[in-house]
Formats: sequence, structure tokens, C-alpha cells
Amino acid sequence: MKIEHIAMYVNDLEKTRTFFMKYFGGRSNTGYHNAKTDFRSYFITFDDGARLEIMTKPEMSDDAKALSRTGYIHIAFSVGSKEQVDLLTKQLQSDGYEVISGPRTTGDGYYESCIIGIEGNQIEITV
Repeated sequence: MKIEHIAMYVNDLEKTRTFFMKYFGGRSNTGYHNAKTDFRSYFITFDDGARLEIMTKPEMSDDAKALSRTGYIHIAFSVGSKEQVDLLTKQLQSDGYEVISGPRTTGDGYYESCIIGIEGNQIEITV
């Protein structure tokens, strides 16, 4: 069994699509639009076949995203090496994204950093 894809609602579909393509090498499909409901989505596919569906529709709730809460809390990307973790973290920080931890080796042995990415969502960058 495998997870087929993860999905997230966003306010700015095009900005989010660009974010995952630019920083994480995602490839996007051409998109989907339901003209009746104005629902729109893209599937972003990453090198190992993992997929992220980003979606938007009119009149969504946009509650604050507390870092310590129940439910899905972050998405993690493996970038292959400590050097790549460092480089991508620095690039994201210089592009205005908040680094909330790391890069560092965690107590359970992961080398990682965490940022607040697109639309306030936490992203972990790891080896």
C-alpha cells in the first residue's frame, strides 16, 4: 500500500504551484477547472513519484495555522544531502520565508530545517 497523494487547499493556486516547482523541483499537470463550482486544482509530481494536489475554490475558510495543533502539521522533502538542506534553507530565507528551526541534527538523528512556506504552511527540509 502507498499514499497516492496529499492535498491542500490554498488561496493563491498559481503562486503555490510556482513555489513547489521552483524550490522542490515539482512538475505540474495542466490543471483542472470545474466551471460549475469554480473549483481549480493542479497535481504537482516530484522526482520519486510522490504527488501533491493543490486546490482552490471560492469562499474557503482561512483559519490561522498554529504550529502546535492536531491534524496534519507539515510536509517533508528529502533533498539528498546536508549541503542541499543548507543551500535550500538559505535560498528560502533570502527569498523571505521564515526559518523556524535548523538546519540542525535532531535528537532522533534527522538533519533538517523547518520553514514557514507558502500561505503559512510548515515545510521540513531533510536529507
